[in-house]
Amino acid sequence: ACICEKNKRVTNCRLVDGVCRCEAIGSSLPVSCDTLTSKCLLMKAEMTHSKSGRREKPKDAFEDTDGLYDPECENSGAFKAKQCNGTSTCWCVNTAGVRRTDKHDSDLKCNQLVRTMWIIIEMKHAERSTPLNTESLNKFFRETITNRYLLNGRYITNVLYEEPYITIDLKQNSSVKSVGDVDIADVAYYFEKDVKGDPIFQGNELNLNIDNEALKLEKTVVYYVDEIAPEFSMKSLTPGLVAVIVVVIVAIVAAIVVLVSSNK
Repeated sequence: ACICEKNKRVTNCRLVDGVCRCEAIGSSLPVSCDTLTSKCLLMKAEMTHSKSGRREKPKDAFEDTDGLYDPECENSGAFKAKQCNGTSTCWCVNTAGVRRTDKHDSDLKCNQLVRTMWIIIEMKHAERSTPLNTESLNKFFRETITNRYLLNGRYITNVLYEEPYITIDLKQNSSVKSVGDVDIADVAYYFEKDVKGDPIFQGNELNLNIDNEALKLEKTVVYYVDEIAPEFSMKSLTPGLVAVIVVVIVAIVAAIVVLVSSNK
């Protein structure tokens, strides 16, 4: 027997060739504990715990089921492109398991699992008397993401501080991701669980400490950008999401204008 340090939602652990290998709860698919577990298997395990009443809950926790569902996973641990809610309602997802189409009946066709190439993690810290040191903040988050979540530093494209907001950009398209690299969708899920006080790691909580001072976060939101645009009908979009899409389109148009102007 062994302890899976990078995933507490496993069972039947054993040491194989010096590596702790287990079965993911809910799917019984194999998990190697020397790297991150895929988001799909983690969500399935979490839903299994939730249904059985055995899910570990942090102190002062309250229920938040937004975005959480019982997913269908490939044997590789990846999300199946088509997901359903146990009835006849189905939708297509990206590699992060996030819905990218309207909900349809079971006849829906999802031809491919579209890759999430850019993840934006936006955090808001609690009110402070002085701003955080930008250099220390940048160093802390880059080192944490590289060392704790095993993500190659080249995929961390930006750490931006605009008090009180901290924004981290992770970019990893299919052409640059190497075999063995952890996926940015898995990293973002582990990170989000950490900062919300429900770590996936076994007995290893994230210490949010910058310049020997604890960093208190009030809110964390994760945004996803896919290699192929999502297929939502306008009537299904919230005003906030429409605004985000408009901003992205305006930014792309502005970039094209600048490029054309510079080529003249």
